[in-house]
Amino acid sequence: MITIISGTDRKGSNTQKIALEYQSILKERGIDAKILSLVGVDVGERNADFERIEEEILIPTTTFVIISPEYNGSFSGALKLFFDTSRVHLCWWHKTALLVGVATGRAGNLRGMEHLTGILNHMKVMVHFNKLPISSVDKMLDSDGRVVNEHTIMAINHQLNEFFGVDKK
Repeated sequence: MITIISGTDRKGSNTQKIALEYQSILKERGIDAKILSLVGVDVGERNADFERIEEEILIPTTTFVIISPEYNGSFSGALKLFFDTSRVHLCWWHKTALLVGVATGRAGNLRGMEHLTGILNHMKVMVHFNKLPISSVDKMLDSDGRVVNEHTIMAINHQLNEFFGVDKK
């Protein structure tokens, strides 16, 4: 099972739009991927809803695509708290992850993806080497929230080809 995590709890975020774009591209390739949005998730409490997310989504997932917005030079506190609240050994150990950074600035959350890589490696998650920074994300999207920048679409496809074993260059 593949799960795309939209790594913020903000409604209507560009992070969610990029998550939907990844899901759409994967669907075109015949790959089913579910989106897990942190919007409305009580990430700080192990309640019945959180445990349902673990049982139905996190534990069965073998591959994560994590879309991580830049928050103060790192990634969102909601995403970190989500990790901290989860049963790490059941939800994360020995799984793989593909990282995508999203920012309105020019670095595409490079620093945040490095922070996230360190945490995921500590949780025994194998992170793909090609972490894609999407800079100026607000200028990459059309009014429907779709990526319209040709170079960004090419970079997304290249990253996905590498990760899913299509690109043999």
